[in-house]
Amino acid sequence: MNTAIRLHIARHDLQTTQFAPDPDGPAARALAPGEARLRVEQFALTANNLTYAAFGEAMRYWQFFPAADAAWGCLPVWGFATVAESRVEGIAPGRRIYGCLPAGTHLVVQPQRVSATGFQDASPHRQDLAAVYARYEFCDADVAWHPDTEGLQAVLRPLFVTSFLIDDFLAEQSFFGARQVLMSSASSKTALGTAFCMALRRSEPGAPRLVGLTSEANAGFASGLGFFHELIDYDRLGELDPTVPTVYVDFAGNAALRRRVHEHFAGVLAYSCSVGGTHWRALGSGAGLPGPRPVLFFAPAQIKARSVAPPQGWGPGGLQQRLGSAWTGFVQALQAPGAAGLRIVERHGQAALQEAYGELLRGRALASEGLMLTLQVGP
Repeated sequence: MNTAIRLHIARHDLQTTQFAPDPDGPAARALAPGEARLRVEQFALTANNLTYAAFGEAMRYWQFFPAADAAWGCLPVWGFATVAESRVEGIAPGRRIYGCLPAGTHLVVQPQRVSATGFQDASPHRQDLAAVYARYEFCDADVAWHPDTEGLQAVLRPLFVTSFLIDDFLAEQSFFGARQVLMSSASSKTALGTAFCMALRRSEPGAPRLVGLTSEANAGFASGLGFFHELIDYDRLGELDPTVPTVYVDFAGNAALRRRVHEHFAGVLAYSCSVGGTHWRALGSGAGLPGPRPVLFFAPAQIKARSVAPPQGWGPGGLQQRLGSAWTGFVQALQAPGAAGLRIVERHGQAALQEAYGELLRGRALASEGLMLTLQVGP
């Protein structure tokens, strides 16, 4: 068996997958000066990865780790790797790293701006892509890292960054004057993080009411966390008061559901924000809808806006301080006695990865579980 492999997905048929030799494996290429080889140890698999695949063309996610055959794409994931080899000063073999990785076994990077906390991958194919995905953190220098909570970090932290930024953006806009925020796919991990951040504002004047749309199977878990004022099944959308000014935050990407929301709140829908595609089979255009045209939320744009120096922004340090504080609170809320919690499940091997990916595609993954996968079969 070739132990250096990557999972590839057919770019125009997300249900078709195959494993191919990893182009960054030790046998595939020797390191050039200025390069380091990372051994991908473990990575999370969530509905967020389906969004990467569903929007792979539009948002250029397939370009993060290009496949040799343009008909296929390598799925970006978030997780942990160890420096296996290095020809870069300041990047020592054996050091553990957190960041965006290919769903495979290896990644060759060209570290630049190496600091005590991490580095930026300056590989040519990543130069015109969002910089946040090319940032790698040294675990031993990351105050948010702890070996006992690596699973939570990989499963939730990249999603929570988006959650924090959605809340920040909407609050900056005074929630567009709405009195209610409605979220689809409310049991998804990005939606839960967003609801947590918004729930922290409940004592603020004008704080909106939070309503989540989710399946009956996941309602109990999401409700047990206490972030939402109300959780309802998709079929009960019509029971909501259609006169309440509302912001819609769409994590599902379901075009038919989006139309129902726009029609139900016709005349009072203040803003429509498109974030994810957990209902990937039902994606569709937002053209021709009553009310505001859905706007795709792009987290790196909000990061850029908040990273500028005060008073326009918070500066990079200010952003990281606020994000770190919110992240710590989110983890504490998940681990609080009596909370619904999140169970980390580890799976190993090619068959396990394909099975887990298939469960996500079919909508059968449990909201109460976070999946950690590895393709490593040897030392």
